[in-house]
Amino acid sequence: MDETPGRDAVELRVHGISGVTAERILDHPIVTRVAGNTHAGFFRPRPGSGTAGGATDGVAVEAYRWDSLTAGAAVRTASMLLLLPFMLSNLAIWLRPAGHDRWGLLGLLCRLLAGTLTATFVLAAVGVTLDLVGWQCVPYPGCRASRPYLAWLHSLPAGPRLALLSIVPLLALWVVWAIGTRSARAFEGFGPSAAQPRSDDRDQSLTDAGFWQDAHVTGWLRQVHVVLGIGTLNVALLAGVGPGGIGATGHVALFVIAVGLLGAGVVLLALPGPTSPVRARRILRTLWATTVVATVLCLGSATLADATPSGSGKLPGYEGAAAGVVATQGALLVVLTVVTYTRQRAAEGDERPVLRGLGTPIMAAAAVSVGAAFTATLVYRVADALDHGDIPDPIRPNPPIVGPLDPPVAYWWAALAGLSALLIGAAVTLVTLLLSRRRRRRLAARIVERDYPDVPAADAHRLRLVRETIARSRVTEELGPVLLAFLVIASLGLATVAFDVIGIGPTQLADRLGGDGGAAVVLAYVTDAGVWVISLLVICLLILGFRAYRSAQTRRVVAVLWDLGTFWPRTVHPFAPPCYAARAVPELAKRVTGLTARGPVVISGHSQGSVLAAATILHLPPAVLTRVSLLTYGSPLRRTYARLYPAYFGPRTLHDLGGRIGWRWRNLWRDTDPIGGPIFPPGSHGTPPDVDIRLRDPRSLTIDPADTVPPPIEGHWPYHTQAAYQMAIRELTDLSG
Repeated sequence: MDETPGRDAVELRVHGISGVTAERILDHPIVTRVAGNTHAGFFRPRPGSGTAGGATDGVAVEAYRWDSLTAGAAVRTASMLLLLPFMLSNLAIWLRPAGHDRWGLLGLLCRLLAGTLTATFVLAAVGVTLDLVGWQCVPYPGCRASRPYLAWLHSLPAGPRLALLSIVPLLALWVVWAIGTRSARAFEGFGPSAAQPRSDDRDQSLTDAGFWQDAHVTGWLRQVHVVLGIGTLNVALLAGVGPGGIGATGHVALFVIAVGLLGAGVVLLALPGPTSPVRARRILRTLWATTVVATVLCLGSATLADATPSGSGKLPGYEGAAAGVVATQGALLVVLTVVTYTRQRAAEGDERPVLRGLGTPIMAAAAVSVGAAFTATLVYRVADALDHGDIPDPIRPNPPIVGPLDPPVAYWWAALAGLSALLIGAAVTLVTLLLSRRRRRRLAARIVERDYPDVPAADAHRLRLVRETIARSRVTEELGPVLLAFLVIASLGLATVAFDVIGIGPTQLADRLGGDGGAAVVLAYVTDAGVWVISLLVICLLILGFRAYRSAQTRRVVAVLWDLGTFWPRTVHPFAPPCYAARAVPELAKRVTGLTARGPVVISGHSQGSVLAAATILHLPPAVLTRVSLLTYGSPLRRTYARLYPAYFGPRTLHDLGGRIGWRWRNLWRDTDPIGGPIFPPGSHGTPPDVDIRLRDPRSLTIDPADTVPPPIEGHWPYHTQAAYQMAIRELTDLSG
């Protein structure tokens, strides 16, 4: 549907994170959609129903509502929690330092680390089905007692049983495949583009024509990751069943083929994806044909095998596979840290890098940690349920009649590392906030002294409230040490898996070091606590996912995380949630281009909407830019994006953005805003001084004679109700008219 605008000049409002209704964006009770669809659309007040709230005379107000791209369908929002580790791994590459990545090492390391997450996901399914159920539980009466849904599996030999249970990991892999494919069809690739981003992101810029079109790269990586997952399953299945009916020679040959297929997937991850779609299809057809044949042969070999569980222990090879993946993640994380630190020291920058330039390895460590938490929770909670609540360990073994279930020792180390990370992280956070409290309060005191020089004694309590609000709004700048401590702890936690390689668990190590066994008992309880703490956190996420499925309000809360994490294209992990900017940025650019043919346009972006607005302007042609202006407010462009994503939103990009529109740019900000801030703080060079406009908040400490309460502390929202907003719209409209 379209409209015939009554005015030439347009103020196009783009909302921020967490999603709001079109009625709230326009501050008007009756709106109608004039372009777009239910996923994302453009709205205006219904003709004849009045003007939008905060509208400027002679300027039509239009709203772009995009929150349904992240907080729309219940099933999609709830399923995103399953994809959290994949989202974090995809986000890591975008935090890389500025500068030229000649060899693409950061992209290579991030893609390999993402591949280990897919292997971790499949190994978790293998651990539950093949190991706990098929190998350890079903053969023992104490475990399968009162469980008819497992008892029938006992009639099958071990080989066919494991082959049958292998369907479950394949189905799990298909689920994440389906989620990603369905999301891509619904929201990605808005508008065809011949240019496609490279999978290693070398020398990519927000101004590149195909920056947001990630369908080609995502499709390629999705196929490769599925091959990696199936290859992991094939190797685990062959290692568990033994030679079987095809003989030792045939088994070895098939095992070599399975390992070779797995290695081929790793090699394809290490190399940049082919730029030619024809070549990509040719490679993928060959890869898929080989994968299907190898999987059928592996399942056939398992069906013919006569492997019989020994009565105790894990599925052969599973402990080593779990430990090997964790060890690989630890090694990749160390190398990624070294490469990132070396690169950020060599990069030229206008300011000190946030997080010491280590945003990429910190986010990668978070992805690995969350993946390990999901895996450990799944394996141990299933083992707990099957084992009637008694999971064995070196100090407290279960009697054979109760059950032989024995999860991998690597997950015990992961639980211990997770508990340590939580405790140390909480301690570092507390210390950081306490040490920075005096400095933040001094800064807040200077601000309120300048804004409210003569305060009556009756308003002293309001003055203290404003000072505390400003001090709290500076907390985000103080969390760098916490994240750096997390990186160190996560790296050390992954390093402990070296003990698992030599067959030593946490309690065994404590027993050897303590001598009397007391330390081992204490550590056993601590490790149990770590498992339960991690399990509770994951269960809380599952509850949140269930609530997101049932409650629209909870979906909006969950969407805040996805708004921040799914802004960037999927060029590292294809199972991450889809990039909503792949739809929003081209759609905004197309709408703005159409509106400028009728008159000047002021793109008004609040919070995350200001980031979408900036990305849109960087994609507009020069002929359109002459009639476009930008108004940002509550904007994290400099405070968050320029510091976390210096390669894409650094000072050079922000200066380029201002130059493209002739510096027709105004940015409103408040000291009480915990998210927004100035775009060009004092000391920046080559910038007109009137871009940033600071608003005093609250407007007054005293009660207006015509009011009953003092002006509120507005913080992050709203801005369009203030006179400075209308003045900025009027000024920008005149400049671009």
